Amino acid sequence: MLSPDSYTNFPGAAQAVLSFLRQRFDFDHWMVSRIQGDEWIVLQSEGQDEAIEPGVVFSWTDSFCRQMVAGKGPRIAPDCQAVTAYSEAACNQNFKIGAYIGIPLAQADGSLFGTLCAIDPQTKSAAITQELPMLELLAQLLSSVLHTELALEREIRSRERSQLEAVTDALTGLYNRRGWDEVLGLEEQRCQDYGHPTTVIALDLDDLKPVNDTLGHLAGDELLKMTAQILAQQSRSGDCVARWGGDEFWMLLVDCDGAAAAAIADRLAAKLDTVGIRASLGWASRHPTFGLTRAIEAADRVMYAQKRQRKQNARPLTSAVCSLSGSQR
Repeated sequence: MLSPDSYTNFPGAAQAVLSFLRQRFDFDHWMVSRIQGDEWIVLQSEGQDEAIEPGVVFSWTDSFCRQMVAGKGPRIAPDCQAVTAYSEAACNQNFKIGAYIGIPLAQADGSLFGTLCAIDPQTKSAAITQELPMLELLAQLLSSVLHTELALEREIRSRERSQLEAVTDALTGLYNRRGWDEVLGLEEQRCQDYGHPTTVIALDLDDLKPVNDTLGHLAGDELLKMTAQILAQQSRSGDCVARWGGDEFWMLLVDCDGAAAAAIADRLAAKLDTVGIRASLGWASRHPTFGLTRAIEAADRVMYAQKRQRKQNARPLTSAVCSLSGSQR
């Protein structure tokens, strides 16, 4: 039994609802999910099937829930074989589903957030369809809790960022390594709770050492500050930009999927190129199964692969970078 305190946030409220429903209904497994593209992400889970646990990702296209949301199947199906859309769904290849319940969870603007759903290998009595009003009410209550929390996220992020001002890099004003790690932990928890898509970008300057060696460390500092300014300009509200150390920078793009991240990375690369700053970039999106740590590792590999390739085609310092020496005279 969950304590009343656990009902005050969406994950706690969702788990409380799932526990209640599993006790009330003879269904093998209950879930709260998030939909992102074709990913059907399990956020909360209550039941016997160990293959369905928080963080597991299934195909949205193959799911009963997709058919239900599209209006091709009922929200309560006591006998799934009697519903063509369910009997022909690809997820039957992985699970034996005799009965199904699925209710949409909506975002504040009415768009689909995910589903409250249940499956059982056995068929059920048709009398269960009479419980639909109660199930829809619970789904609406969960959606309301979700709306409140997501509306507060921007304010919470802003407060967190202000509290972390002490962990900034003195030269650039960006977060330092410690600040980056703290923000990363906070956002990973949000991703687990709400299924937010999040992307990281790794950036490493190609010319800092030549600038330091040729033009002096003051010119190198100007190059770092110029890069930091561009990164900050290209970031959005709620994003995190950090100087991880030396000539390495990181960006954390919150609530940002792969397509949006690719566009941001392209704009960033174009802006750097416009002012004559050469840098190697790599980006990767968080996968619910692995988390942000694995995304960072993937982005780092892509960035260093690009750096190796660029070293093979090394060019002299550009005039824009060389002009940094003039600002020190």
